[in-house]
Amino acid sequence: MNIKKIFALITALVLCVAMLAACGNTEAEPDTPAADNAEAAPENTPENTPEENGGETPAEADTIKIASLKGPTTIGMVKLMDDSDNGLTSVKYDVQIFGTADEIVGLLVNGDIDAANIPANLASVLYKKTEGGISAVGINTLGVLYVLAASDPDSAENTEEPYKTIEDLKGKTVYSTGKGTTPEYVFNYILRANGLDPEKDLTIEYLSEATEVAAKMAESADAIAVLPQPYVTVAMTQNENLRIVFDLTEEWSKIDGTQLVTGVTVVRNDFLEANPNTVKTFMSDFAASVEYVNANVDEAAALVGKYDIVAEGVAKKAIPYCNLVFMTGEELKANVSAYLDVLYGSDPTSVGGELPGDEFYYGAD
Repeated sequence: MNIKKIFALITALVLCVAMLAACGNTEAEPDTPAADNAEAAPENTPENTPEENGGETPAEADTIKIASLKGPTTIGMVKLMDDSDNGLTSVKYDVQIFGTADEIVGLLVNGDIDAANIPANLASVLYKKTEGGISAVGINTLGVLYVLAASDPDSAENTEEPYKTIEDLKGKTVYSTGKGTTPEYVFNYILRANGLDPEKDLTIEYLSEATEVAAKMAESADAIAVLPQPYVTVAMTQNENLRIVFDLTEEWSKIDGTQLVTGVTVVRNDFLEANPNTVKTFMSDFAASVEYVNANVDEAAALVGKYDIVAEGVAKKAIPYCNLVFMTGEELKANVSAYLDVLYGSDPTSVGGELPGDEFYYGAD
């Protein structure tokens, strides 16, 4: 397939990636106008108390308005979405899907939505800007960044893998996106943990778009690149010589045992406080949806296509590599706090200038 066709296919999927987003330019600028208008969660008012309602607890909301991103963070919710649309859930899930995290910020801080699936570092930024007005209730996606390498067709008979450890990238040129954002911080952290200086031991060329990186992979017989899903799947579909040599989520875990995090689910605290059982039902349904998607890839891929998140064929190949989860409580706190700590060490503004306190992590001691 010629390069124009490759560009056309990949470009068509640009809006289907959340996390270049989460794994790309997921940063929220600390002086974002929407964030500057954020207010702390309101105090409980007398009319919301049982005493003012004849001793009865007010009925909880039967609908949750959720904002999510095109890509892995929404893929895990497709069964929940489909069940809700078919009237099979006790809570109605009104899900709006957006192309970028910036589109969600204003809706969340202004109270137009109740919950959102957003990059973990953006959740920290918004926690700061809303003066503690949101809580993270779950991790919905672990890392979706991979290192791809191209095999030289002339060396097809050589079956020995030249990239066995991260140290084997020394002296190489690696293409990536996300300069000054989470992909750079994550990759540099892993490189340094493996004894490599990102500025001296290899050359990292940052390009503005994942499509450009994919094109470089198509042009070169020995290119190396850092890409997120589903771009990994698209690139490998178009170039049979490409292969995954490193899963950066696995490489991250080797360092300290925690998991690389992409997306989290947050809920506005005023909604959470007024509707605790509704939120718990949402969390349970989300976990069940993720379990279904991971166990029923073909059926889930059809739903992903139905909701126009990514094309069904791409979803079928990408889902096993999207690291879809729903981690809560202590797992949520341990992994997100470790991830944010690394980002803070690279650039404090990437997490809002300071790390969130323990109260940010719903359900954790």
